[in-house]
Amino acid sequence: MPDLFEKTLLITGSSRGIGKAIALRAARDGANIGVVGKTDKPHPKLPGTVHTAVEEIERAGGKAVACVADIRRQEQLEAAVEATVSRFGGIDILVNNASAIALTGTAETSPKRFDLMHQVNVRGTFLASQACLPYLERAANPHILNIAPPLNMDPKWFAPHVAYTMSKYGMSMCVLGMAEEFRERGIAVNALWPRTAIATAAVANLLGGPEALQHCRHPEIMADAAHAILVSASRDRTGNFLVDEDVLREIGVADFTKYANVDDAELWPDFFL
Repeated sequence: MPDLFEKTLLITGSSRGIGKAIALRAARDGANIGVVGKTDKPHPKLPGTVHTAVEEIERAGGKAVACVADIRRQEQLEAAVEATVSRFGGIDILVNNASAIALTGTAETSPKRFDLMHQVNVRGTFLASQACLPYLERAANPHILNIAPPLNMDPKWFAPHVAYTMSKYGMSMCVLGMAEEFRERGIAVNALWPRTAIATAAVANLLGGPEALQHCRHPEIMADAAHAILVSASRDRTGNFLVDEDVLREIGVADFTKYANVDDAELWPDFFL
């Protein structure tokens, strides 16, 4: 399989969780990473900062630059892009991973939380794609990968948390539209989503703490699937809503037990599938 040696990835929300796992997988190939995140100093409830992520990436064999940015702020996002380009000379891949979540019904969702989810998930994804576009147009095999679910209009995905679903589907609609918009330019735009719950801080905080993590897979399954997408020819695969298991089966993975957070535990299916 091809690798990501000396490719430059800008990954939003890469100080922890799925974003960091994707960064570390690319780092093992010798990739360059723009680590974009808000956490500059240790957080009492969340692991890692952009600086500790950079250290881990460089220990794994890659190079990285810490980009402290709130992707809701256009000027901060553009500064992150500029810092990455200044350090590494361009951007080959954008991973829109940063996301805000609140699994609340209509009455329980405050305007502030509604705005946060839409500003991070939809606006941040759109603005990051826009800011990286001039560099992706010059890349040899450019990709945009959104960590977003397949579009499904079944009301069961909306009723319990309509505001969150709207915001995540906004990321998915960016895939739908941008894939076609950028098709002739050779820029692949795809979505990736997990088959099962993934062991992240969001799952621990929102779905039951340590007990919930027992029913999850490691973020590395998403990282391995993302890698398989990002090394593929950008003109051959665009506009797809992909699931981690399916992507890995395509490249010959048949045993997924190594990804379980706890051996033989019952895995919880993720939302939207």
